[in-house]
Amino acid sequence: MDESVPFGSRDYFVFLALLVTGRGADFLSTWVATPNLVLEANPIAKKLGWRWGMLVNAVLCGVVALWPLPAVIFCTTSLLVASHNFERAWLMRALGEDRYRRWMAEAVAESRLSLTIACYTAQTVLGGSVGLSLVWFGGDHLIPLGVGLGIIGYAVAVSVFSLVSLWRGRKGAGAVE
Repeated sequence: MDESVPFGSRDYFVFLALLVTGRGADFLSTWVATPNLVLEANPIAKKLGWRWGMLVNAVLCGVVALWPLPAVIFCTTSLLVASHNFERAWLMRALGEDRYRRWMAEAVAESRLSLTIACYTAQTVLGGSVGLSLVWFGGDHLIPLGVGLGIIGYAVAVSVFSLVSLWRGRKGAGAVE
């Protein structure tokens, strides 16, 4: 499972295509949702910006394509992140980045913190359990293992970034605990 594929081989280009598709979908969905990166939850991506982000991701794709398991994990996580981004991208674009951020901050400030955290926790546990099932029952097969780990990675990332965003939103809106 820790095997690599030769650079320039047919398998290398298959994994490279998967990675470029996944990372490309993530980039496209982010651009549709937040073209100025105002709403970008990942502080590293936000700091890199579009140009450096594309360069870093191109290098990442080229390197990770050498190892099938990480390639499948990255591709799965990227596609799920893109799907998550597209879920509300239309609303972010309709309201505009700043107005959407204010709207979400107000909604978060008005919500019960315990219910909000319970919903984020349920999302993480339910999504992560699908990934865990694939890892557990997939045995030593590359694809179920990689997809399962990618789903788990996605669930953890969404949980972390959602909770950070929740904390910032409540703090910025002056929420009372």
